[in-house]
Amino acid sequence: MKKRQTKPVVDDGKPCREEGPLSPSLETLIEHRLHKISSWKHLRSTELLVILSSPLIYASAVPFLLLDVAVAIYQFVCFPIYGIPKVRRKDYLIFDRGRLAYLNTIEKVGCIYCSYANGLLAMITEIAARTEQHFCPIKHAHRLAVTHSRYAKFLPYGDARAYRRQSDGIARAYDDLAASGEKD
Repeated sequence: MKKRQTKPVVDDGKPCREEGPLSPSLETLIEHRLHKISSWKHLRSTELLVILSSPLIYASAVPFLLLDVAVAIYQFVCFPIYGIPKVRRKDYLIFDRGRLAYLNTIEKVGCIYCSYANGLLAMITEIAARTEQHFCPIKHAHRLAVTHSRYAKFLPYGDARAYRRQSDGIARAYDDLAASGEKD
């Protein structure tokens, strides 16, 4: 059976689907299965150092799980006390790539692990951003390589008057989350 070329996908940075069932058409499923490489063939073509270093990657699952539990407890206990809207796990921990028919078992496990690790870290970044907005909404003196979702609301560095006048209001300014349906 001859393998067909798939059409290149243009990556606009947006998810492929916003929501709904993730069941491809029969034609797409057949094409995906044509591109699947067995786990054994995958292992045989993988460099030995990659295989030997894999346990280091997966050993990080334990600290990630411990961090996940600690942050979940922190958010569960503290956010209601401070009046900070909780960050929804379902917006960050998304495990859809494990359903792709062109991935073998090894690739699916890797995708699930990476989805968890990156989703967890993104969720923790948002939890920390909301915490920072509540307690210290001041921009840094130096430009940051990447800013979090709440940073634009922060006050200028070194503006003591603005801090004393506006910090309490900024600490409670989560109306944009309510408008996007994110606020509890």
